[in-house]
Amino acid sequence: MKRIHIVCKRGHSHAVKIAGHIIEEFGNQKDIYLEEDAARMLGYEKNVELEHIGEGADMIIVLGGDGTLLSVSRHVKKEDVPILGVNLGSLGFLTEVSAEELPSVLGHIFENDYEISKRIMLDVIVIRGGEKIFELATLNDAVITKDALARIIDIETYVDNEYLTTIRGDGLIVSTPTGSTGYSLAAGGPIIYPSLKNIVLSPICPHMLTNRPIILPECVMIRALLLSPGERVVLTLDGQIGIPLEYGDEVVMKKSTHTVSLIKSLQKGYFEILRTKLKWGER
Repeated sequence: MKRIHIVCKRGHSHAVKIAGHIIEEFGNQKDIYLEEDAARMLGYEKNVELEHIGEGADMIIVLGGDGTLLSVSRHVKKEDVPILGVNLGSLGFLTEVSAEELPSVLGHIFENDYEISKRIMLDVIVIRGGEKIFELATLNDAVITKDALARIIDIETYVDNEYLTTIRGDGLIVSTPTGSTGYSLAAGGPIIYPSLKNIVLSPICPHMLTNRPIILPECVMIRALLLSPGERVVLTLDGQIGIPLEYGDEVVMKKSTHTVSLIKSLQKGYFEILRTKLKWGER
């Protein structure tokens, strides 16, 4: 790996400090570029805009947390570049490596001693009046939810053009396996092993007790039609991007052709992360 891009959590001085240590230690061996905001804080000349992260790079190092990595994943969807997530806060599901483990992990990576976890993404399209008004690929989930003051909303759902059900409740979560440990889990959805390629539909506080989460195969297309007039409803992607929806809007979701390649931690396995993050076994 010759060219490396580094992204720091915005305004996080500790992340920028660690980026500086990486540049000091490996700058003579590797061609290292720092995302422009962090480069400005560090006074480093080699910088790259977030919109171009991953272009021509052999690896991306993300210093921050899961939110930072999710943001990066949406920008590099056209580039199959391995991403190393370094967590600088609480243990993350995506940013598996700690700052203390980073020097050892980088040593192994530069010796080509590492494993990749391939993660699927969702293509999300909003259609209004027969025209496409929005499209984006997301790594975690797409959530259709009502405003805090809105009443119960109706979402007519289809799988491959076959009517599934009309969900009456607070909303709907459509999640990848990566996102199954996030909002979907909080809404009662199942945990899906991250290398699988299923899609999970989880109703949010359904008014009908018989509405339950459902696991679907990767090849399906999901359509969600908003049938509630006069209510404030939002489509949220990865908990970071929000698009107001209107009555009659159709949200189409399917597995993207793009994937995200995450470098796995050598010290912690997936189940250890689950046990620690979800506090399994504690009384």
